[in-house]
Amino acid sequence: MTDPVKLNIADRLRTAASRWPHQRCVVFPEGRDRNGRVAYTHSTFAQLNQETDDLAAGLQKLGTTPKHKLVLMVKPSIEFIALTFAIFKTGATVVLIDPGMGRKRIFDCLDEIEPDGFVAIPIVQAIRQARGKRYRNANINISVGRSFSYGGLPYRKLLELGHNRFQPVETLSTDRAAIIFTSGSTGPPKGVVYEHGMFNAQVDLLQQQYQIQPGEIDLPGFPLFALFNLAMGVTTVIPDMDPTKPADVNPLRIIEAIENQGITQAFGSPALWNRVGRYCVEKSIKLPSLKRILSAGAPVPVPVLEKMKQCCSEIEAEMFTPYGATEALPVCSISASEVLNETAAKTAVGQGTCVGKPFSQVDVRVIHEVSGAISSFEKAEICPKNKIGEIIVRSPSATREYFNRPDATAFAKIPDGNHFWHRMGDMGYFDDDNRLWFCGRKAHIVRTAQGLMYPVCCEPIFNQHPRVYRSALVGVGEAGKQQPVLIVEPETNCYPKSQDARNTFLDELKVIASQQELTKSISDFRFHRKLPVDRRHNVKIHREDLAIWAAKN
Repeated sequence: MTDPVKLNIADRLRTAASRWPHQRCVVFPEGRDRNGRVAYTHSTFAQLNQETDDLAAGLQKLGTTPKHKLVLMVKPSIEFIALTFAIFKTGATVVLIDPGMGRKRIFDCLDEIEPDGFVAIPIVQAIRQARGKRYRNANINISVGRSFSYGGLPYRKLLELGHNRFQPVETLSTDRAAIIFTSGSTGPPKGVVYEHGMFNAQVDLLQQQYQIQPGEIDLPGFPLFALFNLAMGVTTVIPDMDPTKPADVNPLRIIEAIENQGITQAFGSPALWNRVGRYCVEKSIKLPSLKRILSAGAPVPVPVLEKMKQCCSEIEAEMFTPYGATEALPVCSISASEVLNETAAKTAVGQGTCVGKPFSQVDVRVIHEVSGAISSFEKAEICPKNKIGEIIVRSPSATREYFNRPDATAFAKIPDGNHFWHRMGDMGYFDDDNRLWFCGRKAHIVRTAQGLMYPVCCEPIFNQHPRVYRSALVGVGEAGKQQPVLIVEPETNCYPKSQDARNTFLDELKVIASQQELTKSISDFRFHRKLPVDRRHNVKIHREDLAIWAAKN
């Protein structure tokens, strides 16, 4: 662990404002004119820096200190970004909870946090008032929206309260900046504690890896990625979409923004690019301004990579699939060209999904699977190359703890002198070229009497069937004696409508299974109209839910 230094991630916004004061910082699609054209509003780097100063001063006038935790629940907008950096500037902690995780889980997260205030849209403030006794410490409340404020100070009033009154607060690189909750795709959501230095390291790692230059224009399909842009001098164009439903995005809205604003970089989940890529190929649309596309959240299917590569007319344009997690981001990266030209063929025969080589300054190891906590790195046994094991990571951006969850922290972190390693909860291996291959979540291993089966290795074998959209391998029964069951979601309009069609489809899947050593033990196949997926990226398959479903059907 390096010694702490004076640092606040919001300092990077101040630096950007001094270097590029008149460059557009955030662009937002405010609405449409009478002819259907998009009307955009924007803020320059200098304007946004001043706005965040005034907001931070207003929060200070309301009593905000570095000890406070403020829940931020605001729709993607200029206000969302401004408030995030304003809270950073006060030294307080920003708490971010995915609105798509469901009401019960959101309330569980709030109970765990015990917030000191809510910076939120009016409906959230109304719920806070209705549950007043539940949030006794929530005394700093800001309402962001045009309707009744429900006890929260309106955004405009907060700006007026703090106008030209900001008093800088000294923070260290090791001070807490944010608590970001995991999506809970393999268990209860956990609050990941981010320090200012970790955010700073993330920005540097991403900028160096992808050679992102100040002045570029980014379309982030995941709101948090907009925060990196400000620190890099990159213009953010907020997409016209519901960020909790990327699988339902209107591709025309994404294409429109790319063309209107000359987008050079765009990030989205595989579900988003599946929609956009299919539409562009069907309509022969090219996106000439794009030079870099990023996608993460789960393995990106090869057809998605192929379609998005077709959309880019520039020879130098590339799609990348960075690998990481809320607790450790980024870890590895690979380009679509490398996947399509080299690794896709290996994925198709069960070797897993190649996620590329580690970022600079990021150490990755594969260790033999351990069921409990690991008390020190010396007790972790490193796997040889091409041997599947647990993936662990050490990097300047890896987080060191979960909020108020010492047991979960002890399980996920491996002490190593003054440093630590994060256990990704993923299985994989290194090949002879030092590339990391992902084989699936540890929690999703199918443990049969004959041995272990890794879903991410087995499923692509079946996904090549022209009528299979995606599939999920789950285990039914007691661990160590589980029966493998493959659940198939057919392509649109390909769900078998008769028993004969069903039998034909099943026979074809059984033939595929028999042709590979990895899959020859699979004899139980089920059809599912729509596999359940995570609410953040709409792409991580909820195999735990499917295992329960398979046991009952």
